[in-house]
Amino acid sequence: MLKALFHILIFPGLGFLFVFGFFVEYADRKLYARFQNRIGPPWFQPLADFIKLISKEEVIPEEADSTVFKLMPVFAITASAAAILYIPTLGERSVFAFSGDVIVVLYLLTIPTFTYFLGGWYSRSVYSMIGAVRSLTQLFAYEVPLFLCILASALLADTWSLSGMVVFYSHHLGYWFCNIIGFGVALICLLGKLEKVPFDIPEAETEIVAGSFTEYNGKLLAFIRMSFNIEMVAGASLLAAVFLPFGLHLPAAVMFLFYLVQIIFIVAVISFLRSLFARVRLDQMINFCWKYLAPLAFLQVLFNLILKVVLPR
Repeated sequence: MLKALFHILIFPGLGFLFVFGFFVEYADRKLYARFQNRIGPPWFQPLADFIKLISKEEVIPEEADSTVFKLMPVFAITASAAAILYIPTLGERSVFAFSGDVIVVLYLLTIPTFTYFLGGWYSRSVYSMIGAVRSLTQLFAYEVPLFLCILASALLADTWSLSGMVVFYSHHLGYWFCNIIGFGVALICLLGKLEKVPFDIPEAETEIVAGSFTEYNGKLLAFIRMSFNIEMVAGASLLAAVFLPFGLHLPAAVMFLFYLVQIIFIVAVISFLRSLFARVRLDQMINFCWKYLAPLAFLQVLFNLILKVVLPR
């Protein structure tokens, strides 16, 4: 029981996610600024922003459903934090590994988007409702390619467990290169899941103020920002476990540092992609996902099925 509580509350649970989430936010903002030839924020800026929001008065719109409005940020944090417990972060096995946990992780990482939709919809603000609809519409564009990429890796490893996938690829390092297409597609899909440029359509500040989060303020807005940080860590951890299974047989301290480097690498790639493109329209995003990302993901599935038959295990 004590060991389980340690994993849930300390590592890789809430304590680690809160601290590392702040660092990941700083790294993302700093790299994004440097790629645009700006200085960027100081290292303590994410924490300062969080403290500032926590200390502010909480204002709930008169027409909003206060219960849903308050609970959605908490559900977003809970779902993202729960997902990390099934993703291998230190070694080949996750904290609560079981056969089929890959489905649970994908399900948990889908919940935050639904909470953003419900929170925005029940805010009863025009801007919030438009942003909520955009969030849900965008979900059906990037989720399919992302799921297919993870499915392709699972098919080649012949397991529905993330820990089993990590074990397979860490012992067959020659196979990891076969999933390079899926890794590229999953990175782009992660941009959509995190609602970052060029897929920040649900909270386009020049069009709909802040989208689903227009009416959020104070500690509720702080929780929403924290949920995005935790979701970024969980999403990057998922991609690292599935597509970058390296350094898993090193000493524990070195292995932990290697894991942190992998997450920062994925965040750096995301920041670089953000700096290259401007925001696209919702219809352009959907067309891009279904015309290009989905076929590439299907190609990865087909390729892995052929490899599974042809290559020796």
